[in-house]
Amino acid sequence: MNHKKIGRKLNRKSSHLKSMLKNMICSLIKNESIKTTVAKAKELKRVCEPIITKSKINNISNKRIIFSMLRNNMIVYKLFDNIGPRFTSRMGGYIKIVKCGFRKGDNAPMAYLKLMDIK
Repeated sequence: MNHKKIGRKLNRKSSHLKSMLKNMICSLIKNESIKTTVAKAKELKRVCEPIITKSKINNISNKRIIFSMLRNNMIVYKLFDNIGPRFTSRMGGYIKIVKCGFRKGDNAPMAYLKLMDIK
């Protein structure tokens, strides 16, 4: 039975999946837009939105929690200085998934992940 099992495995071991998602979160926050497969985009949105919600409240506890997840000072500073204040009036839905066709090699459905532009 598959009760209370959430998230996609994406055909990877748990350590590889965790590090891949962490790298993708850092790339999304750094560039504010990335291109990936639709399945990875949906999983990344599920993981990244709670991080952005925590970054809306600027205190040392939230900074330490997010740093323990991402382990990158530059990304944590950008989250709390630029991205968190941008979404203070928004209750959720910080990331938009825009489908953009299929990959040439294996015909995998591709999508852009973009941070919403609410000031």
